[in-house]
Amino acid sequence: MNRAEEAPRRFSPNAYAARLLESRETDRPEEQAAESGREDLQALIEEARQTLAAPRGWNDEERKQYAEKLNRAVIGFPQERAELLAVLSDWVIKKRLQHSPYGIQPYATLAEALFAEVIGLNVLELVLRNRDGLEEVQVVGTRIFEVRDGRAVPSPFRFDDVAELERIQQNLVLFNNDRINPRKRWAEVQLLDGSRVTMTGFGFTAVPTLTIRFYTVRRFELTTLCRPEYRTIDADVREVLLAIVKARFNMVVIGATNTGKTHLIKALIAAMPDEERIVTIENRYELRLGRDFPDKNVIEYEADEEDPVHGPRQAFKLALRQSPQRICHAEIRDEDANIYVRACTRGHEGSITSVHANALEDVPETITDMCMLDGRGMNPVRLTRRIAELVTQIGFEMRLMGDARRLVRVGEFAWENGEVVVRDLVRYDEDRHAWRLPLDFSPRAWERLRRSNPEDFERLRRKGGISH
Repeated sequence: MNRAEEAPRRFSPNAYAARLLESRETDRPEEQAAESGREDLQALIEEARQTLAAPRGWNDEERKQYAEKLNRAVIGFPQERAELLAVLSDWVIKKRLQHSPYGIQPYATLAEALFAEVIGLNVLELVLRNRDGLEEVQVVGTRIFEVRDGRAVPSPFRFDDVAELERIQQNLVLFNNDRINPRKRWAEVQLLDGSRVTMTGFGFTAVPTLTIRFYTVRRFELTTLCRPEYRTIDADVREVLLAIVKARFNMVVIGATNTGKTHLIKALIAAMPDEERIVTIENRYELRLGRDFPDKNVIEYEADEEDPVHGPRQAFKLALRQSPQRICHAEIRDEDANIYVRACTRGHEGSITSVHANALEDVPETITDMCMLDGRGMNPVRLTRRIAELVTQIGFEMRLMGDARRLVRVGEFAWENGEVVVRDLVRYDEDRHAWRLPLDFSPRAWERLRRSNPEDFERLRRKGGISH
């Protein structure tokens, strides 16, 4: 063997690159084709986005209207979505792309696939096709969960990359004139049907998130809640609730998320006379009483906590000047606890609210704690007693049990021996799967029921034991 043969071969970058390229071309043709297909589809998506985003119209007003159409389509307005899908379909036909491959997702046409990327909600379009019983869509990074009957289950769909979720976030904030960026890493958007979208970005949460909470049920009544498919209450409990509404007790609802608090509040409001002036104060329109009860005398406020000119305090001040007979406050928060307490003790009987508390016994002290944040020198014991006796006279506790949202407890708040007690009026017996009606009203409450409606008073006096 000569010296030339013993010498090691020199490494050539060009030769190595040529061999690597040759191996890729010969060994992985299917991967190459798939990669090429993804690149082609991405190029089409970007071209379609530029086509739709290009200003259209003969003047500024027409161009403004077209931009508004794009935003409305992103938010979910059916007419605008249909119009822009038709525009994309025409564009695909003109470019003779109708037979081009468009990935593995089950879209019927290339135009639908492009629409889902450019205007729509990407893979969420597939989730939203099955709206039956869908109450909430929760997205955490690339994972998607669907909430039905109060329970979250993993969706069969998921995002390929968090960048797809971030694109949807940016599209959704357009119509609301909001933003998600390094300076503000969250946003909330209200959809056409009253559904609410809450979004967070990197830096505020570990991964981007998006939650869509649907409000698809248009109207609930106490009779509806008695039906077998709901099983929230039964006929006897319904009679108790009707008597409480007629007697104009101030009411409070507690329960975890997705336990049916909003449905119960709307059902109780449905039982109130249509001519009574009701004022609702919410951070986001959720009850939508004006839509669901068009014949009721309702004024609806949407208070912005970050805007003192249109915040909860200002909403309460104006509401109290509009002769409300009942006030419906969606949820008591720190900023407006004192105002709601004053409203309920100054002639607005029959009002209703909700609050986060673990048990009914905790409600008066929870509201007291929020009131004390006001900074004024108040006696907490006297304040708790005042709240128990005048603000939270009747409490309702909602709970998710199995596949049903149930009213598990109704109680009357009282102040005895220097502390809050709750007198049981209704209790759900889990062992018997039935409601008990102790109806342990105080003498003062029985007298109030008698004055408001003698017939209800007599019927309730005869009830007791177990409601089947």
